[in-house]
Amino acid sequence: MYRNLQWRFDEIYIDLVDDFLERAQLLLPSVDDGMGTRASTTPDLRSYHTTASAPSLRSRTPALVDMERPSTPGGSDAGNVKVVVRVRKFLRRELDKQSPCLIRMNAGTQETKLSPPPEDARGNRRPHEEKSFTFDRSFWSHNDTDSHFAGQSEVYASFGEEFLDHNFDGYHTCIFAYGQTGSGKSYTMMGTLDQPGLIPRTCRGLFERIEAEQNSAITYNVHVSYFEIYNEHVKDLLTPRTTPPAYLKIRESKSDGVYVQNLTDEPVRCYEDIERLMKVGDMNRTTASTKMNDTSSRSHAVFTLTLKQIQHDIATDSTIERLARMRLVDLAGSERANRTEATGQRLREGGNINQSLTTLGRVIAALADPKRQKANRMSALPNQQRRRAEVVPYRDSVLTWLLKDSLGGNSKTAMVACISPGDYEETLSTLRYADQAKRICTKAHVNQDAVSAAERDAKIMEMQETIKALQLSVNAAAVRKRDEVDRARDELEDYQRQVTKMQRAMEESRAVSDVKIRALTLEVDELRPANAALQIEIEALRRHLSLAVGELRNPIVLPENYEATDDEEDNGSDSGVGDSVDGD
Repeated sequence: MYRNLQWRFDEIYIDLVDDFLERAQLLLPSVDDGMGTRASTTPDLRSYHTTASAPSLRSRTPALVDMERPSTPGGSDAGNVKVVVRVRKFLRRELDKQSPCLIRMNAGTQETKLSPPPEDARGNRRPHEEKSFTFDRSFWSHNDTDSHFAGQSEVYASFGEEFLDHNFDGYHTCIFAYGQTGSGKSYTMMGTLDQPGLIPRTCRGLFERIEAEQNSAITYNVHVSYFEIYNEHVKDLLTPRTTPPAYLKIRESKSDGVYVQNLTDEPVRCYEDIERLMKVGDMNRTTASTKMNDTSSRSHAVFTLTLKQIQHDIATDSTIERLARMRLVDLAGSERANRTEATGQRLREGGNINQSLTTLGRVIAALADPKRQKANRMSALPNQQRRRAEVVPYRDSVLTWLLKDSLGGNSKTAMVACISPGDYEETLSTLRYADQAKRICTKAHVNQDAVSAAERDAKIMEMQETIKALQLSVNAAAVRKRDEVDRARDELEDYQRQVTKMQRAMEESRAVSDVKIRALTLEVDELRPANAALQIEIEALRRHLSLAVGELRNPIVLPENYEATDDEEDNGSDSGVGDSVDGD
């Protein structure tokens, strides 16, 4: 009972503090005339009416939400989640029903308006209202004859290239598509052969930049993984299907964070390698036909690109490493059983999909909660109150647990909200979802590590010693009791991960050695012409020296009894010896 009273007191205390801060800000006089423009971290005093966007948190009455931006912490790049919305074309069944388009977009203001359906004019019990939302970008992909039509290339150019720049700068990034089933999420992310989506264009752009920025001092390593979350289980899409299906476990470590154990991580050298892996993954992905979508995705797909840049400086013999991870997520669509008419296995899949998306909505609502953001900035609050304000239900779903860093951690994140042009209820739910997501603030930092060659060798030696210690530990575990078998198995798995890291480190060291060899080879090629010139000069000096030695060994000797008279010299008498001396 005392604990409940304490919690109630903490809630009342936080509410009073928030109310006091709001009133104090409203009472402050305007200082715009003498202070110039205010900083970007100054709280915005505007407020607006909105409703909850998560499927399980829909509100009947509008709630007043404070629209202030979180402050930017020092030493990190803080920014809000970038949210864009895209409306697709009419499907065949919508054209047959002659459904009207309820969406209007303003390309100048990026405003999206949702109009009520025409049947409300015939006396509906709950008449719908026109809703207006503003996002970072609004893509009109409904009619390709319109002047502001946005195709696949425009969607990628708007933020795909920007996020690729962040990867080369060393930031983690994440792009995920959300919307109801059949709203065009898979088309936006994967596309078709004629119109590739964000994932193929990003992969192609990655290798085009690597080829354009090719440098003998920088080594690029790219790895790819592809998995799906089906019925709250993780399945590797780059391995052949098995019966029964093999599901992977989720682990967490201090160094790597949340990761999927034993997930295939394929190295790739070109875009063709990625294209081959994408085809394998798409064939293994779980899809099915429903009333609303002939090829409905029954799982969440996560395609991960890992870019590692190793820059070696020969002058200082130091190495700079940058590691960036890009997660491209194609979420399964939210659906209603009465519309899809799903039964049996399809109904169970839809329930799990809605459950994970509901948890994602709760996580987004918690991260966008202004009270939580204020509590994080107020260091004077007691620890218990701050812990309660910081609780985010990541662990309630496999999807949110794997996307923990992408949603509220070290990542630059974008959300593509895909909407249908003729469905008022589902479109409104998606727009509210996206409207709340744009208030999430992430804190991304550059993942860079500078090490020298000696430090790298020391790390390799330390890994080798760790491997030896783990080998001894595994050998000793064979004679222990049966209750220690599970712990020994975990140590063996850690050992295998260490071996994999050591192999990668050795490959990277080999790559650095190749860079050194290429640099020395270029230096030898530059010195080769100078060496040839010196060889010619040495040969000339050798010939000169041989002539001088010949003169010293065979000098010209005059006869002893030969004396030239003055008369002969005056008369210029002819003499063989004289001629020979003059000739010499």
